[in-house]
Amino acid sequence: MSSRFESNTTTTTAVAKDRQMNRELFGVFGDRDAFDRLRAREDFDDVLTGNGTTVGIRDSSLDHPRRSARYEGPEGMCAVFGELIPPTGTDPDNTAEWLLDRFSRHGFAALTGLNGSYIVVIDHDDERVVVTDPLRSWECFYADVGGVRVFSTDPSTLTPLIDESDIDREAVLEFLHLGTVLGTATVFDQIRRVPFDGYLTATDTTELSRFVYEPRRFDYVDELATRLEQAIERRAGLPGPRGLLLSGGKDSRVLLSKLDIDQCYTVGRPGSREVRAARKVAEQYGAAHEVLAPDDRYLRGGDAKIRCAQGIKESLHIHHAGYDDEFDVATMYHGALFDTLLKGYFLERDGVEMFGSKLPSKRLHPNPNPIDSLLDTLGFFPEASEHIAEATGDLFGDLSVDDPTAFLQGRLSKELDKCWSRTDSVHNAMDLLVIRNQPVMPFRTHLADNYYESFIAADIDLLEWHLKTPPEHRHDGMFWEALERIDPSIFHHRPPSQPYSSTQLNQIERFVRRKVPVLEPFESAWPDRDDVYDCYEMDRELFPTEESIHQLPVRQKLRVNDLRWWLK
Repeated sequence: MSSRFESNTTTTTAVAKDRQMNRELFGVFGDRDAFDRLRAREDFDDVLTGNGTTVGIRDSSLDHPRRSARYEGPEGMCAVFGELIPPTGTDPDNTAEWLLDRFSRHGFAALTGLNGSYIVVIDHDDERVVVTDPLRSWECFYADVGGVRVFSTDPSTLTPLIDESDIDREAVLEFLHLGTVLGTATVFDQIRRVPFDGYLTATDTTELSRFVYEPRRFDYVDELATRLEQAIERRAGLPGPRGLLLSGGKDSRVLLSKLDIDQCYTVGRPGSREVRAARKVAEQYGAAHEVLAPDDRYLRGGDAKIRCAQGIKESLHIHHAGYDDEFDVATMYHGALFDTLLKGYFLERDGVEMFGSKLPSKRLHPNPNPIDSLLDTLGFFPEASEHIAEATGDLFGDLSVDDPTAFLQGRLSKELDKCWSRTDSVHNAMDLLVIRNQPVMPFRTHLADNYYESFIAADIDLLEWHLKTPPEHRHDGMFWEALERIDPSIFHHRPPSQPYSSTQLNQIERFVRRKVPVLEPFESAWPDRDDVYDCYEMDRELFPTEESIHQLPVRQKLRVNDLRWWLK
């Protein structure tokens, strides 16, 4: 897979170049000698040394405004990885130097209000910490190796340093049955993750309190429109040419409305409603549009695709990876997590039972069951999961579990318990459980590793809107109204699955189209992965001698393939 986001470094020695991500933050809680024993200087664009921390950073956007930055001086050392946007009214030449100075004066309070998608390393006086943004939009992995704590944004650079045969059985089961490893675990017992809204030290991990629900009354629509427009404007200056992954729906078209986009891309059949709608929207805003046919590339993508899923999420969420050679842009924009943070996608809604199905409503369910509802929404296949241990026994050994449903209910319940310190609402706790374990994050990770990318949904003002808006007001209709305030003509071409401005009417038509045989149901926004898998006979390619795996659902087969890559 080609990349417009390759590092400036020369050939690496400690880690083979084809085994590492394009961008990486790697460090040790130790001196330069400890660092050099584990990695080569040539792996990185720069290596920084503090009093008790040494960090290497590889990133071709290093020192670009609001991107990765570094500073070391008599007062300490600071490395910023990703995107850090200083508060309005400040425009420092070096965000790492600015943050170190802020931390020296305010301590951990300096971390409150930081905007962007980042990991920062701070070494000042006796404090040495690695901090995630409130959303944990970048994962930071760590392991204790020979008495030294080592951390990296790329787990494939840690696996050579540990005993890879020591797997975390419960994490492997979560991955196979649910497609997501929960909490701070990985499939390797010796590799953990910095917690959600948290930080890492040489001996411990701690959660902060930046992501806490505090619902209140205000003009939800007006505030969302204002904050979303400002969040987009803050990220308008990335290098060109600029691309956008565009669907026919609502989420991404607001970016096309407010940004100078050169090229839009849509995965789908050329004649489908989704593609036709996306093309019309691109033409409305004067951007070129390219259709990416859902052939075998939709499910393929090579080692880089699996690597960017980091062994904790399904790589299938990286829908675009196989088309990387088609993307002739430097920057790629996207609307990831708008649905979760702004539209309450994972909240359990009330509804009316009709003809054996539920006609959904935007009203919240008065007595939700977060665990069972999320099992239905996430990628759990109850019947197939009864057979997955037997089907994969030759690959992974004994992974049997008496009751997969009960196992996942127990694991999700433990994760839900961790949410109550940040909210007293069952609906917010339900949303938070998913946000803490967001399954689609690899989609964004791959983009950020290969292009200039900005995670607009992680904007601090949008997170604040999410945390302050009561869950009953986080729904599709609210988002729709906010977009129309930003751009009154944004729905000149309506989303194919939402022909009406009324959410209720759209849901009724969707329900009727599903139930009446003579009517064509609304098309999915994504190609049918089962059809693609079967059309290209991928069983013969991925599992030529493992016939027992052929019986599994396609999504589980792809999980098995991911897991095999990490455990090989």
